Amino acid sequence: MITVKSEDEIDLMREPNAIVRDCLKFVGERIRAGMTTKEVDTMVYDFVKASGAEPSCLGYYGYPASACVSVNEEVVHGIPGDRVLRDGDIVSVDLCAYKNGFHGDGARTFCIGEVSEDKKKLVRVTEECFFKAIEGLKAGTPLYDIGYKVQQHAEGNGFSVIRSYTGHGIGREMHEDPSVPNFGRKGTGVRLRSNTVLCIEPMIAMGGYRVRVLDDDWTAVTLDGKCAAHYENTVVIRPDGVEILTL
Repeated sequence: MITVKSEDEIDLMREPNAIVRDCLKFVGERIRAGMTTKEVDTMVYDFVKASGAEPSCLGYYGYPASACVSVNEEVVHGIPGDRVLRDGDIVSVDLCAYKNGFHGDGARTFCIGEVSEDKKKLVRVTEECFFKAIEGLKAGTPLYDIGYKVQQHAEGNGFSVIRSYTGHGIGREMHEDPSVPNFGRKGTGVRLRSNTVLCIEPMIAMGGYRVRVLDDDWTAVTLDGKCAAHYENTVVIRPDGVEILTL
């Protein structure tokens, strides 16, 4: 069931989402070659805790870290560890914060040093997919219009859309209804109501869209080993548009 939030609840959601926003900016200014993915995770943990929030991912269904740090062919849910970031990598950092009884959620893909032009394009187009998705999005929009716009822009640029993972509702729980796929048929799906809060998160691959999960039971990688990128914001559906809580 899709839970519509009150204005008071949305006000309570502003702070955890602002923490996510600021943490992603903090990480983006400091992430670099030579750093391990665990060091990235430590940055996230320390920032979120210093902000008076809790890292929602830590312990979620047994997940062992505060952020998902996914490198190159890793699509989502990369477990931080000893992997060293290298010049030319792209790295997706997905994190959540819990405060005031609500969660905030966002993700960015960062370029490490000098990356190839095709990787730069992938990262750019993935971010563009989010902004394409929210063009015209407002109360009354059919849910699958979001994925339709993501898919059109990604495939129009020669990329594919990951189908195994989706965006989602968010609020008192980190994952709530509805699922928000990054593909779909225009004009279909439930019509979104004002004050619905969604995480819209294009996950776009350079090659095919098929993935497999590694033996750690979390890290999803592209089946063909080609790079993927991820960009996510938490948004509130409004009568005349959307309010982005993580920008």
